[in-house]
Amino acid sequence: MKRFRRHGHDSQRDKLKQELYQFNKTVEHGFPHQPSALGYSPDLDLLAIGTRSGAIKLYGAPGVEFMGLHDENATVTQVHFLPHQLELVTLLDDNSLHMWTLRAHQGVSELLEVGRFTLTGPPGAPPSVTRVTTVLAHSSGELLLLGTEGGHVFVVEVPGFRELEERNISVEDVQARIPEEYAPRRNLECVEALQEKPLNPRQVLIGYGRGLMVLWDLDRQCAIQYFLGTQQLESVWWMEDGEHILSSHSDGSYCSWSTTDGDVQSQPEKQDTPYGSFPCKAISKVLQFPTKQGPPFLILSGGMPRASYGDRHCISVIHSKTHIALDFTSRIIDFFVIREGEQHTGDPSALVVLVEEELVVVDLQTEGWPVIQMPYLVPLHCSAITCSHHVSSIPLKLWERILAAGDLQNTHYSNKPWPINGGQNLAPEPPQRDLLLTGHEDGTVRFWDASGVCLYPMYKLSTAGVFHTDADPNDNLNQGAEGEWPPFRKVGCFDPYSDDPRLGIQKIHLCKYSGYLTVAGTAGQILVLELNDEMAEQVVSATVVDLLQGQDGFRWKGHARLDVQEEPVSFPPGFQPFALVQCQPPAVVTAIALHSEWKLVAFGTSHGFGIYDYQQKNVALARCTLNPSDQLAMEGPLSRVKSIKKSLRQSFRRIRRSRVSMRKHQTTNAAKLQEINARLEAEALQEMELAPVQRRIEARSSDDSFTGLVRTLYFADSFITDSAHNTPSLWAGTNGGAVFAYMLRLPPVERRMDDPVTAHQAKEIQLMHRAPVVGLVVLDGRGVPLPEPLEVAHDLARSPDMLASHHLLVISEEQFKLFTLPKVSTKTKLKLTAIDGSRVRRVGVALFGSSRVEDYGENSLVVLTNQGELHVISLPAIKMQVHHPCIRREDVSGIASCVFTKHGQGFYLISPSEFERFSLSARWLVEPRSLVELPDKSTLDPSKARLRDDGRGYDGRGVRGVSDNEVLQEIQKSLEGDGGQMGHGDNNIKIPQANILSNGD
Repeated sequence: MKRFRRHGHDSQRDKLKQELYQFNKTVEHGFPHQPSALGYSPDLDLLAIGTRSGAIKLYGAPGVEFMGLHDENATVTQVHFLPHQLELVTLLDDNSLHMWTLRAHQGVSELLEVGRFTLTGPPGAPPSVTRVTTVLAHSSGELLLLGTEGGHVFVVEVPGFRELEERNISVEDVQARIPEEYAPRRNLECVEALQEKPLNPRQVLIGYGRGLMVLWDLDRQCAIQYFLGTQQLESVWWMEDGEHILSSHSDGSYCSWSTTDGDVQSQPEKQDTPYGSFPCKAISKVLQFPTKQGPPFLILSGGMPRASYGDRHCISVIHSKTHIALDFTSRIIDFFVIREGEQHTGDPSALVVLVEEELVVVDLQTEGWPVIQMPYLVPLHCSAITCSHHVSSIPLKLWERILAAGDLQNTHYSNKPWPINGGQNLAPEPPQRDLLLTGHEDGTVRFWDASGVCLYPMYKLSTAGVFHTDADPNDNLNQGAEGEWPPFRKVGCFDPYSDDPRLGIQKIHLCKYSGYLTVAGTAGQILVLELNDEMAEQVVSATVVDLLQGQDGFRWKGHARLDVQEEPVSFPPGFQPFALVQCQPPAVVTAIALHSEWKLVAFGTSHGFGIYDYQQKNVALARCTLNPSDQLAMEGPLSRVKSIKKSLRQSFRRIRRSRVSMRKHQTTNAAKLQEINARLEAEALQEMELAPVQRRIEARSSDDSFTGLVRTLYFADSFITDSAHNTPSLWAGTNGGAVFAYMLRLPPVERRMDDPVTAHQAKEIQLMHRAPVVGLVVLDGRGVPLPEPLEVAHDLARSPDMLASHHLLVISEEQFKLFTLPKVSTKTKLKLTAIDGSRVRRVGVALFGSSRVEDYGENSLVVLTNQGELHVISLPAIKMQVHHPCIRREDVSGIASCVFTKHGQGFYLISPSEFERFSLSARWLVEPRSLVELPDKSTLDPSKARLRDDGRGYDGRGVRGVSDNEVLQEIQKSLEGDGGQMGHGDNNIKIPQANILSNGD
């Protein structure tokens, strides 16, 4: 009977767990890692980006996002939307073509792969015959033209991917009518370009690598005109009148050809090399657009003088007398131009450029061509991310002040709205305002609006101005002086180089109630900042704290401290530093805690910890935790030991360096990239000395390196000396399993500026297994974690229960141990390592709300282990509730970068430039919900509409043109079971040969 009752209780608890906990990976924030292809649909107003890992991502209006992943895990080399349809085609570097569609399901669109196709050549033919180099999605929406390395053009019917062999264009057919005197006629090389004639879609221009261009008639199946170029061809572009063609070449020139000057043209009408007679790099792409009033826009990429500027990544924009070479900091992948008007046939309005590390949108209608600010796809890694900090439920007043400070930094951006607005964002408004703060290698802290699907940049704080740095004063000279040629202009914000590595931010803590911010860096510097709406000029003097406390025989061998500016420094509106603490030795700051009610900051390094009173600007405590055997602690800022943050930065730097040398040969580079990543992961694992197979807790020697490193600091108002009087206290946990408790005596409010804050050691706990202490939490009499400073004063939390006894929860890498206070006797414990060999890497406290009962919730611990698994542990019972695999255990950088929110969500880096967002809460979920529909037919181009309805179609055989609805019906039929390939249940579609990916999954 007892066992039966227990089973009933367990089933009730399991039901409650389902209402509290639910694991989802919801959305990827930031810029796609290693982009490789760009596409745009003017009809749907959607942008598509393909990556080297096989991902395809679609973006429209802010909040409209979709993601798909190819099974092949191969590089996406091209993306093409089918005109006037909800489909797009991707080409991978394994030569496979994939059809994707945006399918509405329960009022929300999903990105669905509905077909794949690989060209097959005749038996015995070399692979080059069918190796696809360029794709043309015909304006009929029914044909794909595929140019290949062998010079052939294959015609494929879509959406069924049926090859129309009788329509194929062989290289022999093209060569038949080429004049004998044309030198390259015997070897035309690959098809470099396929372009449809603007006013006659039945004619297609074929461009070959050796320079030949052929105008081919799809109906008559013959060549109409030959353009005998002799320079290596890079790209072609039709002028709107259909009478002129632009071609760009490998020698840095572009040519203009006329289609009205005879069947064979041996010379272009005009040839121009924009950057002089010296040898120039290839112009990889050229575009030209007319304007209603005035000269056209000419836009080209590359073409720089090879000797002087061959390493520049440039796109030149030429309009009338204005000529600017937009200079990017990473390699250009592709670009396109957005035009005005419902049919996108008006003046050019924006230039969209995808480079390797960011997306840049240039306003072509505002004088000076400023950049338009991004609402998404912002490069998080402008400088490498070194740490993160999340703050939930920001008060409106603080939010508006941060936004106002950020707006003052954005005056150089265009006032034009974001030009890509396809789809409808159906996600509900965020219930609260959340901030994600990222610390960077260059000493900046960036504030992001993390409330919804888009991670929007709000404000950037720079700490470099406080110090003298190693910055080169000539760094800004590359903006281009007056009259310089070429006329360079730096664009984009990606800057991987830090002025001084000591500026790197390691820890951040923001008090959302008082507006105080603390940031700590690589060289032992801790800055205390406050939010000021006005500009201020002040001297920030440093308070030096000696954490060695007279220890003899130690000599610091690491980097020197940063030199502080002695002159007054002008700080713009926003967060401004008013206090600086400098630790000696200047080692990396490994832990900080801020108590804005007591006006105290606690900080820790590998040598000890201290307390700084930022109201009186003096040191209240300095404690050395250095073990006499910790010789490595004197070597430098975690330079020869297992530094989580350093291995993170080093791994990302190596990945970035490895990408620099990667260019066109995608196949070999993909293999090299996998090899490099595998080596980096192995190195990082070796540095971290993970023990994924450890099955029991083993006592560690006190001689282990860095036992004195401070891992966590925690302020608490609790019972530390006796059970009758609660007192302020500071708790510190170290790498050697030690916990120090200091009782703090704060002077009364009226004497706060006169009497000093004093600290006296009250407790010391040494864990028997000596595992690093990664977290400390004090629970009140109700078993609830103590509220944040000022939270009760703002009526946002209940006052802690001071009548029943408090408990101290010590979280080490290997176990959770609950002690009673003030006696510090063990009450209960949970051995995580003993269960599955895991070690705690990240820990946080979260409130999980019920998805069924609005006013019910439970406080729990959220834990991430070195296995990449998430665990939720109940408080105060310390019992495992749920666990889910989240991150690959080999992804050491991702595990190290994880940060939890107060409501059961979290973020971790899946690449140097992307955060993956996940949720463990059944109530709080942030994910994209979007709907994309075809535009009204009346807005389509009338000429193309006529061609679709003229009774012929594009195959020239008298076949009736198929309407959009018929195409959609055909796709729907294929989805509902074509030949037994696809089956479906009520709510679950199972496709063995296709992937269904809801946006955000």
